[in-house]
Amino acid sequence: MDKEFDGTLQGVFSQVMRLHFLRTHSLLEKTGVYPGQPPLLYLLYKKNGRSQKELAEKMGVKPATIAVMIKRMEKNELLERKQDEKDQRVSRIFITDKGKEVCKNLIVIHKEIEEECFRNFTEEEKIILRRLLMQVRDNLQTICNGEKVKCPFEE
Repeated sequence: MDKEFDGTLQGVFSQVMRLHFLRTHSLLEKTGVYPGQPPLLYLLYKKNGRSQKELAEKMGVKPATIAVMIKRMEKNELLERKQDEKDQRVSRIFITDKGKEVCKNLIVIHKEIEEECFRNFTEEEKIILRRLLMQVRDNLQTICNGEKVKCPFEE
């Protein structure tokens, strides 16, 4: 690694993102879920029976990516696909009971990671960091919107 870059704000931010990914991945391995799959489970846990198109839009990924993800998760019995009763061209995706249990475990894992990340922070420091990260997110979102890049965090 470039020692000069490591000390920069961008360098430290990159290191934090990488370490967070590695820690998340190590905990997810125990559940049999891949890193990109929890957001899909969460979306269906909140509102079951969404269309593939809606899921792709909410997650900010291409429909082909969602299709592959769903197929893999169907194989692991986390999701099931059914044709829409009113429009046979639309596939609706439903979380299974097994998927709901895995989702509950994922919530515990994400709380564990959050606890690990912010272990030595005061409540005030967490509030300040949250505000600063939201500002970074908003800055990048503004730029993405200007470039007509679809942001999955927009409602």
